[in-house]
Amino acid sequence: MKVLETKNLTKRFEGVHAVDGLSIAIEKAKITSIIGPNGSGKTTLINVLSGFVPFDSGVVIINDAAKLLVIKPHEIIFYGITRTFQDVHLFNQMTVLDNLLVVLTERNVFSALFEKHKEYHLKKAEDILRRVGLWEKKKELAANLSYGQRKLLEIGRTMVTNADVFLFDEPFAGLFPEMVKIVSTIIQELKKEDKTIILIEHDMNLIRELSDYVFVMDGGKLLAEGKPEEVLAKREVVEAYLGG
Repeated sequence: MKVLETKNLTKRFEGVHAVDGLSIAIEKAKITSIIGPNGSGKTTLINVLSGFVPFDSGVVIINDAAKLLVIKPHEIIFYGITRTFQDVHLFNQMTVLDNLLVVLTERNVFSALFEKHKEYHLKKAEDILRRVGLWEKKKELAANLSYGQRKLLEIGRTMVTNADVFLFDEPFAGLFPEMVKIVSTIIQELKKEDKTIILIEHDMNLIRELSDYVFVMDGGKLLAEGKPEEVLAKREVVEAYLGG
């Protein structure tokens, strides 16, 4: 089953096609990677799918039903979509625990600081923080976490949303090997829970290890698609990465 599909999706910046007539389909409960050289349009695509950048033309189809011509950031969770960012987005002056509770309770930041949380919310937050290895840091301010811990917390924030589709924009970038293993395990566990993962990543070993299917972008267009080993062996894909 297709959970997310684009048809002739286009986004231009000052005349330059960052996404150029892109048509792809994402299968449910699979890890689908989007790869390509720098400037190929990968992050622009994630920004479009999550509503942070409006697209110029085309359509986004969710669950073979909702056909969207406009996507707004605050609406994506209603379609079961959540995301991370290359530059981590957290509430820096809130604790690790409160960063999850503000998402869990769907309150504004001020209310979340003073709300008496239900036992269910606290248990859910604890479960997620244990999964991402941050339970012992629950009382720390997010600003005091290491770079890798901040990435793990942002991933934890996506996990408490109960979303069906996770857009992970370079979640492994800048991580030490032990944290790469933690994130890799989380992604594989989400797949086992029938979640759909859309992954942007530059490490081809991780692409081979994690991906069920791969789309290759170049110059905003779809260059190739298929199983990881098949796609990564294609001459046009190798040339796109090597610049020749």
